[in-house]
Amino acid sequence: MRFQSATTKHLIAGLCSGVLLSIAPILINHNVNSLEPPRLTSSAEIRPIGNPIDPHTLQQQWIVSPDQAVGLLQQGATLLDARGSNAWNRGVLENSIGVTWQQFSQQEHPHKGKLLEDEAVLTQKLREIGVFNDRPVVVVADPANGWGEDGRIVWMLRTLGHRQAVLVDGGYQALVEQAVPVVAQGETIASTPGDFIIRRTNQWEVDQAELRRLMNANNIVIVDVREPREYQGQTPYGESRGGHIPGAIHLYYRDLLDEQGNLRSRQELLALLQQHNITPDQELQVISYCTGGIRSGWFTAVLTDLGFRAQNYAGSIWEWSAAPVEEYPLQTN
Repeated sequence: MRFQSATTKHLIAGLCSGVLLSIAPILINHNVNSLEPPRLTSSAEIRPIGNPIDPHTLQQQWIVSPDQAVGLLQQGATLLDARGSNAWNRGVLENSIGVTWQQFSQQEHPHKGKLLEDEAVLTQKLREIGVFNDRPVVVVADPANGWGEDGRIVWMLRTLGHRQAVLVDGGYQALVEQAVPVVAQGETIASTPGDFIIRRTNQWEVDQAELRRLMNANNIVIVDVREPREYQGQTPYGESRGGHIPGAIHLYYRDLLDEQGNLRSRQELLALLQQHNITPDQELQVISYCTGGIRSGWFTAVLTDLGFRAQNYAGSIWEWSAAPVEEYPLQTN
């Protein structure tokens, strides 16, 4: 990814005025899957018209449509791009900040899926990317080809106390198709630091010890959202042991998406979940896991948006499989 300092960015903005601004090329509507370079277009092209949305309604809404996302951005929301550096090199949405789930997570195996424990460090990192207490945060990724990174970031922000963090249905490409401008260079640090204060909640997370305690409890559904081969015992991503947590059902997280990476309709999602005995019963608690809490973080975001009581086990199989087998068993099919 190429970087611009905030000072350079402001200098360039000041030089580009009048007629120069009207003809200055920007990059939009680029298909990131294409090998062709993004097309150049004039900044005089029509900007997207968003669907206005009251940010206060976002406390219960974790997913927004592309036009709702545009509306939030026009109201000053922070835009985070969680696709990763390879994708950023092909273009980024204007005014977006590049983030990765790893920068907020522990570095040592087997705890790489867990959030950093030092709240001072987390606070600094979140402020650096422009997260404010009372400003919505819109997160995009590549749902068709990624790992649910946008859902992980949204889950993290909600868990740390942000009430207006949302992901965009359809991800980055959906906003490109909404005519949100794409530029060649992006930032990983916001020009204006945020003021976010962490107020952590365990409403949407569960730790290893608690999951072990709840394994055989009533009204608990444990969902393994990994690939079928992982559920059956293969260890392609550095797990210490193979298999799934006893009693866990399998539902691959990408089954909730269509071929284009858009979420299936609400009716289709509820029907799919019901096939796996996951029903919108307020007494039912749905705990999901994957390898390191990324895909399951996305799954938790989707289920919470649908109205379920959902929690993410961030340590997931990396942590579980490294623990003593007598206390933390795994099953294989």
